[in-house]
Amino acid sequence: MLAVPILVQVYLNSGLAYLLNRMTGERHCVAGPSALIGASNFFELAVAAAISLFGFQSGAALATVVGVLIEVPVMLSVVWTVNCSKNWYEAPAVSRTAVTERH
Repeated sequence: MLAVPILVQVYLNSGLAYLLNRMTGERHCVAGPSALIGASNFFELAVAAAISLFGFQSGAALATVVGVLIEVPVMLSVVWTVNCSKNWYEAPAVSRTAVTERH
């Protein structure tokens, strides 16, 4: 039950950040980290807080550990996607006026 919302949140936030960076003309070397920061959940902090507040045996501690186990491979897939899409990201956007002028 925890995995699906985490997956949706990470992919949605990272994709949105990546696209907005492209739309605003930001360089790829800035857009990649921006996408990762936007999608991060800071589960490491959540694990520490849950364990200190509720103890090792609590459901809250278990839930935060599950979050970390899901987030790490998902974030690695975001890194892979950002690296593989560098050519697309850096390609000039085709404007509507440029297409109209050709015809």
